[in-house]
Order: sequence, then C-alpha cells, then structure tokens
Amino acid sequence: MYTRLPRNREEVRVLGMQLLRSGTSFAAHIREASRARSSAGFCSKLEGALQEADEAQLWIELLREDCGINDDGLPDLHCECGEVIAICSTMVRKSKLKDTKR
Repeated sequence: MYTRLPRNREEVRVLGMQLLRSGTSFAAHIREASRARSSAGFCSKLEGALQEADEAQLWIELLREDCGINDDGLPDLHCECGEVIAICSTMVRKSKLKDTKR
C-alpha cells in the first residue's frame, strides 16, 4: 500500500510514513506478545498492538477522506485493521478474565 501512494504531495507522504510506521510497529508488538513470559506481558504487548492498529486505521481514514486517495486497497486495509482490533481486544479481555479467576 505504502509504495503505491503518490510522493508528490507532502501530506500524503507524511501520512503514508505514519501508516508504514504504525503497521510495522503493530507487527513487532504481536511478535513480542507471542514470546511473552507472563500473562501480564502478553496483555501489555497486545494492548500496544491495539494502539498501533487503531492508529493505522486513523492514517488510512485521513488518506482516504482528507487527502482523496482512492486506492482500491484502502477499504480492505481499513477493514483488516478493524478485524485485528476486534481479535486483539477479545484476546486481551479473555486473558485478563482468566487471570482474575486464578
């Protein structure tokens, strides 16, 4: 997605970089969560991933709505961010519930 964005508009370039940063940060948080040594660490990393996915969704919305970028991949990417947010939210909630029952 990032490589298809036009480079001739500064606002698109900046938002594209933010999208790239939040998307890669999300992936790093998920990887760290998978290697967590405790439930608290797992939840913490997943919550970080949630923040990054939400931020990525914001940059997509700004690219689409404020910058007029009509790339065919944006709606799918926006939807995938929403799905990831829902999945991670459920995982954090269930993990925290499991911890309170111990």
